[in-house]
Amino acid sequence: MKRVNDKIAGVWMRLGTRFLPFADAATPELPMGRLLRLSLFQFTVGMAVVLLIGTLNRVMIVELEVPASLVAVFVAVPLVFAPFRALVGFRSDTHRSLLGWRRVPFLWFGSMLQFGGFAIMPFALITLSGDTSAPPWVGHLAAGLAFLLVGAGLHTVQTVGMALATDLAPKHARPKVVALLCMMLLVGMVTSALVFGALLATFSQIKLIQSIQGAAVLTMLLNLVALWKQEPRAASRLAPDLPRPSFIGSWRIYLAGNERSRRHLIAVGLGTAAFSMEDILLEPYGGMVLGLSVSQTTVLTAVLAVGSALGLALAARLLGRGADAYRVAAGGTLAGLVAFIMVIVAAPLQSVLLFGGGTALIGFGAGMFAHGTLTASMNLTQGDESGMSLGAWGAVQASAAGLAIAAGGLISDFVTGLGSRGALGVAMTGPASGYITVYAIEIALLFVTLAALGPLVRTMQARLPTTVDHLQLNSAAH
Repeated sequence: MKRVNDKIAGVWMRLGTRFLPFADAATPELPMGRLLRLSLFQFTVGMAVVLLIGTLNRVMIVELEVPASLVAVFVAVPLVFAPFRALVGFRSDTHRSLLGWRRVPFLWFGSMLQFGGFAIMPFALITLSGDTSAPPWVGHLAAGLAFLLVGAGLHTVQTVGMALATDLAPKHARPKVVALLCMMLLVGMVTSALVFGALLATFSQIKLIQSIQGAAVLTMLLNLVALWKQEPRAASRLAPDLPRPSFIGSWRIYLAGNERSRRHLIAVGLGTAAFSMEDILLEPYGGMVLGLSVSQTTVLTAVLAVGSALGLALAARLLGRGADAYRVAAGGTLAGLVAFIMVIVAAPLQSVLLFGGGTALIGFGAGMFAHGTLTASMNLTQGDESGMSLGAWGAVQASAAGLAIAAGGLISDFVTGLGSRGALGVAMTGPASGYITVYAIEIALLFVTLAALGPLVRTMQARLPTTVDHLQLNSAAH
């Protein structure tokens, strides 16, 4: 029996290593159990994103009858902290602690911020709905503070958690580690959406309070498990009076001293915006233009997530075989071009199948692009200063996504309004005009992204012969 069990275990291990993008991400420095435990911080980030953008967005507008414009402001509040991710990453690089840690204090305080925001959020929302004797400004202030705390916490935890993963993982394993972390984010989002949907199927204020406070407790527990005994203590960080470089000076060196870093961030911003403008438009497009039901359009979220998972898997496989990270990101960009063309063509053809395939391909391309650019950010780090590079990636990515989502909604409404008044001609009078305009802009942005990525790929190719020549010289010398 033992021989049979060993044989079955061996088969599963071989299958996992072959087909799962992160099954062989474990290394002697970062075993699989420790890596899975570390990835739990991404689960809590995904849970927070679903609550802020999905569940609470709907609850505030429908059940609590808060004006949609005010809800949009609250949902955008966490983006205020996004540009500070580079500063947070830099501070975690240079932090001096009597306990000998750099990353752990920031992970802990980020978790506390998330917990504090979730703890006061349900009562702030109830006050905001007017079901209280307090003046309206109290509800506005409390809700804004709650959203800001959660946003600051999740941005801090994600930035520093990624930096800690970079510290712990050897360079050759980083693509698979990135795949695992991104996959855990998707798992957190999908699982949280299903759980919150079930808990709030029959809405009541008590259930809302219990759900959000349960998320607060779960966030603290999972983040504590994630960071427990992950970062080794170093004697070099024990003295708090050691010289510490300034953020402004380091940021100038990071941008001015490295043209690749500047172009890298430009490409990240353009590509993220291109893949994000349709985030709040796909479901209305399916309902208004293709006549899909609410349940059918809800499935689009799962389709997008599955596409993203497949994109992450392919990117991890290619990068694990030594592919250039920027070339992988460019491949995702090309997939996005095909995807948006499919979505646009689905309207005149009234093809639900084409629309679903395009949606899946959008997720696929976005997954490849995110994986490629994040791996490239890890590769740009020098020494143990990964926080600055990853924080810059996160700041540009989050800010570009938020601005693109807002711009997509505004452009769609503006063009649809002009079309309904006949200002754009007969061909643009239908309900699809605003949506198709946004998708066309995204196609243009993807072309610009390819132009930004091109020199980065060529620069990498130009550096390879130098490395080969150096190796040949060394061999000749020996």
